[in-house]
Amino acid sequence: MHFSKPNRPIKLMEICGTHTMSIARSGIKKLLPEDVKLISGPGCPVCVTPSSLIDLAYDLAQRPDILICSYGDLFRIPGSKHPSLQGLPQVKICLSCMDALTLAQENPSKNVVFLGVGFETTAPGSAIAILEAQKQNIQNFFFLSLLKQTKPAICTLLEQENTQIDGFLCPGHVAAIIGEQGFTFLPNQYHRPGVISGFDPEDILYSIELLIQMLNQNKPAIQNTYGRIVKPQGNQTAQAIIQKVFEPKDSLWRGLGNISKSGLQLKKEYETWDAWKRFNLPPLTNTDPKGCQCASILCGQKEPKQCPLFKTVCKPQTPIGPCMVSNEGACAASYLYESEDLL
Repeated sequence: MHFSKPNRPIKLMEICGTHTMSIARSGIKKLLPEDVKLISGPGCPVCVTPSSLIDLAYDLAQRPDILICSYGDLFRIPGSKHPSLQGLPQVKICLSCMDALTLAQENPSKNVVFLGVGFETTAPGSAIAILEAQKQNIQNFFFLSLLKQTKPAICTLLEQENTQIDGFLCPGHVAAIIGEQGFTFLPNQYHRPGVISGFDPEDILYSIELLIQMLNQNKPAIQNTYGRIVKPQGNQTAQAIIQKVFEPKDSLWRGLGNISKSGLQLKKEYETWDAWKRFNLPPLTNTDPKGCQCASILCGQKEPKQCPLFKTVCKPQTPIGPCMVSNEGACAASYLYESEDLL
C-alpha cells in the first residue's frame, strides 16, 4: 500500500488488544512510512488490571466454600505476593459470566465468584447474567466488577505531561457498543483524529492512511471504516442494559493509576450479587514485579524490546508481567511476531 507522506513525524496509538495482535502478526509496522510510528496503548483488559487482584483472588480461593471463575488469561498472571491462580483446585475457567452463573446453579454448596475484567464490550453480557441471577434468585453467585471504560483512560493519557500521541486507531469492538459518538471527544476536546477500524490488515492499513491525511490537513475528526459493524449511535440496547445494572466508579489501572469514573460497579439494587461488598474486599493496589515495564508499555512510553526482562526471563512460557501473559498483550504480540532472534 502507498501511504501519503506525513508533513512531520507522527505517533499513532492503537488501544485494542486485538489490533495489537493483528498489527504484529501482519507485520504492519514494517510497511509504515519512516515518519509514522505506531505504539500500543491500554487496550488489553487483563493487562491493565492491578496485580493485587491476583493476590486477593488467591486468598479467596483458599476458602473451601468458594469457586473463583474468569477468563483463562487472567489465571496465568503472577500476583505481587502469591503465584498465579493457575492450577488451584478452586479456580475454574469460564468463557462468559453466564457460564459462571450456570456453575453456581450446578454447585449450590459453593459461592461462585466471577472476576469480571473487560471494557464496554463485555459489560452487556455481565449485566445480563446479573439480571438472570436476580430473576432466578440465585444467591450463591457473585460478580467482582473489574470493568473499565475506554474514554477516561484515553483522556488520562492525553492529559499527561509530554504526551506525544497524534492520532488513534479506535477499537472496533468497543465502538460497536458505544458507537462513533463515543469517540467524538478526541477531535472536539483534544484536537486529535481517530479512526474506528476493523481488524483485518486491510482495515488497519486504510485507517492509518486516513489518520495521516487528517493530520496533514490539520482537520481532526472521527472516521469509521468499520461501518459494517459500528453505527453512529452504537448498540443502544447494550448501552441501556449497562446503564440499568452498572454505574460509574473510580478505578485503578496498571500504568495509569486511579482514574475517576473509569470503572463500573453494580448499582445498589443489585448489591446482593456484588462480591466486593459480600466479602468485604480491600481496594486494589499496583505493585509490579521488579524490572517489569508493563506499566510503561501500556501507556505507550516504552516498547516491549526496551524491557530488560523481555525474551530473557519473561517469555510466554514463563511470563513475568501481564503484557506477556495475555493473548492481547503487546509483549506477547512482539515476542510471537516481531522478534527476529527468539531465545
